[in-house]
Amino acid sequence: MAALLGLRGKSVVTLLLAFLLALIPAVLIGWKAVDEVRRHFAGAYAEQYTLLQMQRIMAPVSRELALSRRFADSVVTREWLQSPDDPERRARFFAEAEGFRQQFGSNAYFVIDHDTGDYYFGDGSQADNGASSYRLSPDEPNDAWYFATMASTATYNLNVNVDHALQRTMLWVNVKVQENGEPLGLAGGGFDLTQFLDRFIRSSPPGMTPMIVDGRGALQIHPDTRRIAFSSGSNPGEADDSRYIQSLVNETRQETLRQAMHDARRRPGEVALLEAKLEGEPRLLAVGYIPELQWLLITALDLQAAPLLDNRWFWPVVLTFGLILALLTATFAYTTHRLILTPLHRLRLSAQAIAEGNYRSPLPLERTDEIGELSRTFSHMARQVERYTRDLESQVHQRTQALEAAHAEAVSAHRQLEASIQYASIIQQAILPDGQLQRHFRHRYGVLWKPRDVVGGDFYVFRATERGYLLGIVDCAGHGVPGALMTMLARAIIDHAIAQQGADDPAALLTEIDRRSRELLPAEQLPSSIATNMDIGLVWGDPEAETLTYAGAKLDLYASDGTRIERLKGSKRALGHRRPGHYENQRLALRPGWSYTLCSDGFLDQAGGHHGFGFGNRRFETLLLAQANRPLEAQMQAFEEALLAYQGSLPQRDDITLLAFQIEPRVANDHSCRPSAGAGASEE
Repeated sequence: MAALLGLRGKSVVTLLLAFLLALIPAVLIGWKAVDEVRRHFAGAYAEQYTLLQMQRIMAPVSRELALSRRFADSVVTREWLQSPDDPERRARFFAEAEGFRQQFGSNAYFVIDHDTGDYYFGDGSQADNGASSYRLSPDEPNDAWYFATMASTATYNLNVNVDHALQRTMLWVNVKVQENGEPLGLAGGGFDLTQFLDRFIRSSPPGMTPMIVDGRGALQIHPDTRRIAFSSGSNPGEADDSRYIQSLVNETRQETLRQAMHDARRRPGEVALLEAKLEGEPRLLAVGYIPELQWLLITALDLQAAPLLDNRWFWPVVLTFGLILALLTATFAYTTHRLILTPLHRLRLSAQAIAEGNYRSPLPLERTDEIGELSRTFSHMARQVERYTRDLESQVHQRTQALEAAHAEAVSAHRQLEASIQYASIIQQAILPDGQLQRHFRHRYGVLWKPRDVVGGDFYVFRATERGYLLGIVDCAGHGVPGALMTMLARAIIDHAIAQQGADDPAALLTEIDRRSRELLPAEQLPSSIATNMDIGLVWGDPEAETLTYAGAKLDLYASDGTRIERLKGSKRALGHRRPGHYENQRLALRPGWSYTLCSDGFLDQAGGHHGFGFGNRRFETLLLAQANRPLEAQMQAFEEALLAYQGSLPQRDDITLLAFQIEPRVANDHSCRPSAGAGASEE
């Protein structure tokens, strides 16, 4: 079959096969890429839509809640509920209630007298005559929501409920009315459920289904009112399992959904995404938390709402593609015949003539293309082989000399680089306050400073004043030379912050350092791959007051006397993070005989052991308890030996800094722990 096809047929078949082989993975990769792009933009769309809906829902509901609180806390309301039969108080209350009614979103209000159970409802449909709409009873199941609300410790709740007496289904805002801690009743406003659904839920774009659940997952708002867990806002035990969002999700993803709801409550303002089957259909779920309302907004996005393929354009594209393929194949076959097969046929005839002894039939040397080159190459090949052999030895010798010279240059450059890094290490060590620490603390401090490379991104600071001293460690992003350069900049920023804020307020210093670092290294002007954040722990010691003040950014302060350990945790957000953090001072007694320790995460994260896990906080605290009563120099040696033993043959993962200090017991007129007011007081 291959012999019958000839060169022309083989070329065409090869072209088609190559095209098909390239087309199949291209289509699969393209399909996957388009699907991934769609999922990416779908996730971003779901996240932004959820955040927008949270704001849209929070504004009117928060306003209704605020009005309900004012209504329930009104002096007029409380006075009337204390004496509901007083005509003057009754008149004043209903006059004021009418003003509130006009402000409520549903133009309606309600008040319940706790003593009598009388339910008053005003919606402006008729003149208020002061008569109650009906009376609540503990024996009536439809009234159980009220007694559950009054029995709870919460001062308010949002409850979706059907009032059978009024024939109204509303999102009620229930606020307790109290006087000196004693319940007087319940008051508030609300939204008509149908209007609320039409405004915020049912008006969603195609493929988007927003739902509102409480912290346990009970459905408060759903486009299908049959799914709503009525009265669950006031009586959590009222709803059955089918009214929870977890029951709508496939079992394999229910735990993931609970985790997403937990994460959303922990980080308000952020949206958690997960894929799950909702009522058997694949959906992308976006979960956001509204802390003011204690609601979770869950948006279900149908990824199939916008299909990848549309018949309106798919088949025309396929037809066009087929026509283009046929045209390309025909063009390729004709070009192959004209430019390759015809000249090769002439070359074959000439070669046959030469083989038969007819040397007058020359090769087509006049051609300037590849065919002509092929003919001329045969005549020059023999001469070129001999010449190339002679030149090869000369070229090998020249290349060997060039490689030796390049190797010598590389060795010289490596030596210069090592010298530069050693010089940088000397400069970096010059900013470390070892001399000042020795003058002020003598043998009452210890430092373990181990850069991962010759230079690193960790350093420690010390500043003494007449009132006390400031100690701290700094872990800058990066290692090696970049990390060392960051330490220089961080040192300058810290000096500036101390000059601006003083040394006795660590939290203010962290705030100023964070602000200044953002000015010098604005995130919007840096590539996303470059990290400029810093972990810092600062301790202000006041020997006179015998107190320590600590503030940290992702670093903790440990205090131990060998029998127990106290840990002051720093903020979970580093300085220079994409969002500014909030830093607070924490105070601790400055006790003689106790060891106070600061440690960067390089120690805690060092991999080792049988499984290659990090050293960890638990192992570190156990070691700290065992060493707390020993001299600090011995403690540092023990920490280093324990770390090396745990690390084993694994490389050091990060820069490591450990700073510990103690104070001696005070005696009368003993100011040994107080910094001197001389030259050392202004040094760092």
